Amino acid sequence: MSDQLFDVPGEPVEPEDGLDAVVRRGPGAPLAVRMRPRSLDEVIGQQHLLGPGSPLRRLVEGSGAASVLLYGPPGTGKTTLASLLSQATGRRFEALSALSAGVKEVRAVIDLARRRLSAGEQTVLFIDEVHRFSKTQQDALLAAVENRIVLLVGATTENPSFSVVSPLLSRSLVLQLQSLTPDDIRAVLDRAIADERGLAGEYSVTEEALDHIVRIAGGDARRALTALEASAESSLDGTVDVELVEASVDKAAVRYDRAGDQHYDVISAFIKSIRGSDVDAALHYLARMLTAGEDPRFIARRLMIHASEDVGMADPMALQTATAAAQVVQLVGLPEAKLALAQATVHLATAPKSGAVTSALAAAMSDITAGKAGAVPPHLRDGHYAGAAALGNAQGYRFPHKARDGVLAQQYPPDELVGTDYYAPTEHGFEREVRTRVAKLRRIIRGK
Repeated sequence: MSDQLFDVPGEPVEPEDGLDAVVRRGPGAPLAVRMRPRSLDEVIGQQHLLGPGSPLRRLVEGSGAASVLLYGPPGTGKTTLASLLSQATGRRFEALSALSAGVKEVRAVIDLARRRLSAGEQTVLFIDEVHRFSKTQQDALLAAVENRIVLLVGATTENPSFSVVSPLLSRSLVLQLQSLTPDDIRAVLDRAIADERGLAGEYSVTEEALDHIVRIAGGDARRALTALEASAESSLDGTVDVELVEASVDKAAVRYDRAGDQHYDVISAFIKSIRGSDVDAALHYLARMLTAGEDPRFIARRLMIHASEDVGMADPMALQTATAAAQVVQLVGLPEAKLALAQATVHLATAPKSGAVTSALAAAMSDITAGKAGAVPPHLRDGHYAGAAALGNAQGYRFPHKARDGVLAQQYPPDELVGTDYYAPTEHGFEREVRTRVAKLRRIIRGK
């Protein structure tokens, strides 16, 4: 493969060149690159995908014939697996990056793969950041993938269900890589400290320093190795302690993309934690979003929605608190507005919960959709125009204010909905009182 990775391919490269032609592993390469596994036996983690006979193992070993989409967080081994694929015997390997390649480059690779196939050679096409390909670029791959002119291996940090077109998705196996466990990260670090490709045993790293690197890595092996390398380079005496790591590394990784599935996953977890009354988890997800730079207006909108949707009349003040937090975001802005969002989060998470308002509206709208929208009773119709009385409109209407409790017997719904109950207050919080009141109001209004 030429230095210009996305030039129109010429002669096929030897399989062993593969991804290493792009990512050099020499002494000057980053530690994370030098420590990239050279075989499946060196891969740490992802054992759920690498068992005997699994599609991914067969593909790496050169016997599989399925296109795959490798989906997972950064630093979990997507590029490593692609590198191993490049070494699979009997296949040619081409790599493109969605950040730079266009339809022209994709078609050039496919044309080359078609010529190779006629000579009995299969081509593996690796596309990094495949979720960044446009629909047109993804469509250009369809026929080649379906006819197995190329075996596609796409790497993405985004959920393919959101970022890959359906036809391409249906033609590929989606394999989800998991974040590495703390034990996995520790094993990666231990290997890097001792291995000749890494630090070659020249540095002494304290247990506390290793624990700190594991903690800030957030399951990302690349970040862990980068932190280790930065700390080692700052060491003056060959010792790496926790103070040196803290001075060398800014802050822990926050895996969050405002335009990707992490955006949806974290806000979903945030709302579900509030709904489940876990105030601590709710604050965790709030802090995660704020740290990652999420738009505070988006968070405020979700809190206002949740206040009515999941708290409702169990705590009528919840909506006011959420609305006030949104106003603080609008009028004051960050960073001070973080406190208002936190206050609203705590209020909603600790408030009694009720979905009665949500259920009531859904039931009423369901009846409307089903055609239960009869005529407005004549006495409730508008009477503020000439001729209304002659039509019988607004005649016989009784003002509730004149009744003892401000409530009197009178028909309000259309005829076919008389006696229909939509709102069913719970026994939670303020709705316990509302429940008794609603029952009494219905008896009076319906004359029972």
